[in-house]
Amino acid sequence: MTLLNVISALFLLAGAGFCLAGTVGVLRFPDVYCRLHALTKVDNLGLGLVVVGLALEAGSWATALKLFLVWFFVLISSAFTCQLIARAALRRGVGAWGGSRES
Repeated sequence: MTLLNVISALFLLAGAGFCLAGTVGVLRFPDVYCRLHALTKVDNLGLGLVVVGLALEAGSWATALKLFLVWFFVLISSAFTCQLIARAALRRGVGAWGGSRES
């Protein structure tokens, strides 16, 4: 096992750890806004670490570039999706910590 394989494995394990933390946050946080934060921030960092780990093991620059493009598109779609869900929750009157928002 080379040094590059070890570094790649460390990135992959760190990414898996961040994804696990984001999943626990989605399951444990009390309201939709905290859950969105856990989902978009932690899982995007986790996916970024996984992509870096996979890019280190990629056979070519083209494959690594495709991996980074996938990560970029996930970041963009995650930001839009988070904003749309938060806006829908606000319009329905969902307040922080599960309470209702007074208009």
